[in-house]
Amino acid sequence: MTTIQGPAVFLAQFIGDEAPFNSLDGICKWAANLGFKGVQMPTLDKRFIDLKLAAESKTYADELTAQVASHGLVITELSTHLQGQLVAVNPAYDSLFDAFAANEVKGNPKARTEWAVQQMMYAAKASQNLGLNAHATFSGSLLWHTFHPWPQRPEGLVDDGFTELAKRWTPILNEFDNCGVDVCYEIHPGEDLFDGETYEMFLDKVNHHPRACLLYDPSHFVLQQLDYIQYIDFYHERIKAFHVKDAEFNPTGKQGTFGGYQSWANRAGRYRSPGDGQVDFKRIFSKLTQYDYKGWAVMEWECCIKDSETGAREGAEFIKNHIIPVTTKAFDDFAASGGNQDFNKTILGLS
Repeated sequence: MTTIQGPAVFLAQFIGDEAPFNSLDGICKWAANLGFKGVQMPTLDKRFIDLKLAAESKTYADELTAQVASHGLVITELSTHLQGQLVAVNPAYDSLFDAFAANEVKGNPKARTEWAVQQMMYAAKASQNLGLNAHATFSGSLLWHTFHPWPQRPEGLVDDGFTELAKRWTPILNEFDNCGVDVCYEIHPGEDLFDGETYEMFLDKVNHHPRACLLYDPSHFVLQQLDYIQYIDFYHERIKAFHVKDAEFNPTGKQGTFGGYQSWANRAGRYRSPGDGQVDFKRIFSKLTQYDYKGWAVMEWECCIKDSETGAREGAEFIKNHIIPVTTKAFDDFAASGGNQDFNKTILGLS
């Protein structure tokens, strides 16, 4: 077994236009002062990382690593959640998802997809140059609007959608394989990979590609009422990244899982800061440790009630207190009776 690494923090929800959140040095100093040991970095803001340059220049990647290290931190993973989303977009969402794209490809779905795929290719090489072995992203979605089918889905639609999704992702997965990096899909509402069944459908279409791995975030499963503990039993061999994000589900006589038209604060299912929701993180950390998860525990702050900086400060301590230093001996070693094969045969009455 391996002791989980952490605590780390996903920077996406903290980046802003005011110090210390508007520069890499500023945000790293802030994170280190809170007790974090690593940062998971989004890749669309050049104030923090030039993704293309990191892919093309090992010198720049080394300088970036050193800059983060000067604050006592490491880069845990790069994130392309927004770019990954744009690998597959149903036309119904074109206008909304254009906000994630570079200006030069907005309004042009074909060019936007090509841009997103190129971004993923850069992320593979950049991760390799930075010495990383896991990468966080979304799958994108062609089918999400048919999640609750009315009218009825045409026969073969789901299979065709996953066939196309796999077609788009296979070259990306191959590039990540060339670079020795796992693609960790965050299983998430709004993506075609939103639970275990859909992940397995995708795996089948990509021929169980060894790099098609998982980012485990239990908060999304609380909102789906999915057994997030058994999920680890099913998929632990594929879990290569981990978001520590809490959630709660409080159904009423007026709403349940389909509470999406309400504000976040008024939904039956809502995200919370670590420790403020219903996720049993003690069992999660124990089970991931038992299964020899070797990656990082990364806090992702998404809370509809608590201030983000308070959530970050508490989150660093929360993760630190949940990490289990693994034992190097069995608790009953003191009572060991020794022995060898002859002794064992004597005990069994075989000598």
